[in-house]
Amino acid sequence: MKIKITGKELKITEAINDYVEKKLDRIDKYFEEAEAEVTLRTEKQEQIAEIYVTANGEKYRAVTEDKDLYASIDKDIDILEGQIRKTKTKKEKMMKESSIKTMGFNPVHEDEVSNEIVKTSYYEIKPMLPEDAVLKLQEKPSHNFLAFINVETGKVNVVHRLKDGKNYGLVEPEA
Repeated sequence: MKIKITGKELKITEAINDYVEKKLDRIDKYFEEAEAEVTLRTEKQEQIAEIYVTANGEKYRAVTEDKDLYASIDKDIDILEGQIRKTKTKKEKMMKESSIKTMGFNPVHEDEVSNEIVKTSYYEIKPMLPEDAVLKLQEKPSHNFLAFINVETGKVNVVHRLKDGKNYGLVEPEA
């Protein structure tokens, strides 16, 4: 596993480096080839560990904070391991269902779950003017919306493409 460890306002000691590498061995056993980006930082009294793992085209992310840096790293590893196991179980279930379908069996489906959050995306929200947000959204034609902090109001706003494909809408909180 390729590991990149970065410290922000925190010096990465040999002990921290060894600890992170040892803990990431728990994640490495799930993949043949994986990359991990670890960012460790201090904010006030909290030690924050942020770990991104990329493997087999999948991305996994965990961010936790604790008074103890090592505890924060441990929590991240537990979260990542849970995410990886969940993804692996889903894939195995899909493979199993597709093989049953090819055999000609029609299993009885229970009521399928709907209105469930099936994907979570993480992105950075930056302060900017609504006009700048529109320009940023134009740079990314595959995106339909962009959340940002409005510099004028200090509140989170969303700029989105309208169905006509030429104009944009702005969503602002009332209070």
